[in-house]
Amino acid sequence: MTGAVWARTLTSGAVKGEGKSVTDSAGGRTEEKEIMSNWKVAPAKVAKEDGADWNWRCFRPWEAYKADLSVDLKKHHVPATLSDKIAYWMVKILRLPTDVFFQRRYGCRAMMLETVAAVPGMVGGMLLHCKSLRRFEHSGGWIKTLLEEAENERMHLMTFMEVAQPKWYERALVFAVQGIFFNAYFMGYLISPKMAHRVVGYLEEEAIHSYTEFLKELDKGNIKNVPAPAIAIDYWRLLPDSTIRDVVMVVRADEAHHRDINHFASDIHYQGHELKESPAPLGYH
Repeated sequence: MTGAVWARTLTSGAVKGEGKSVTDSAGGRTEEKEIMSNWKVAPAKVAKEDGADWNWRCFRPWEAYKADLSVDLKKHHVPATLSDKIAYWMVKILRLPTDVFFQRRYGCRAMMLETVAAVPGMVGGMLLHCKSLRRFEHSGGWIKTLLEEAENERMHLMTFMEVAQPKWYERALVFAVQGIFFNAYFMGYLISPKMAHRVVGYLEEEAIHSYTEFLKELDKGNIKNVPAPAIAIDYWRLLPDSTIRDVVMVVRADEAHHRDINHFASDIHYQGHELKESPAPLGYH
């Protein structure tokens, strides 16, 4: 792992808080409640290389990274087969209601769509996990790769939550959309993993376009370029004075990598192979 070296120490004894002050997801200081348990599972105490406490519980320092901004954002998989064309137009049709609902509210759009974007990787990873158990075989690293994708998308959501707080009806919308999309993608992956991955590849292409439009609005001054949330600075190892524009840049790069992974996975299936036959791009954010 490149970058800073981090320290980890383990405490012993019963799991209980010490009532100390911790940093919440919004970066504010809160008083930690004492939790008592007879099960002596010692939580890890994590510190930065300078000895300062690590403030995040949703990810650890060794999961942070620097985004690869050199990724080609313009790559596009031209639909060649019938399933490709179905996947392509399905995504194009799904984009229409989001354009109508969110219009140019890109901060809110990003936050809401990330609640859906984190689903495919979890579903694919879960199904490959079960398949690995049934067949007593390795997955070639694809389980970890897809779960990495799901976690990365979830961290996008945790970041944009700091920028645009969802309203009650938007939260209700997430329940409805996620309920439909999860089950639809689950069934779709069972029927055709090739098409399922292609759909996600095209969804990521649309995400790249949306974040590019977000950047244009920031550059025009239509959206205020506020300081980057603390969680984003630590997760992507950004500079302390980074702004939301820097965050959108790294998130867009992540989406481009997810695009590559899913089109690659679809191509493997298209050629009549299983994912485990090709090494998975682990750590390819």
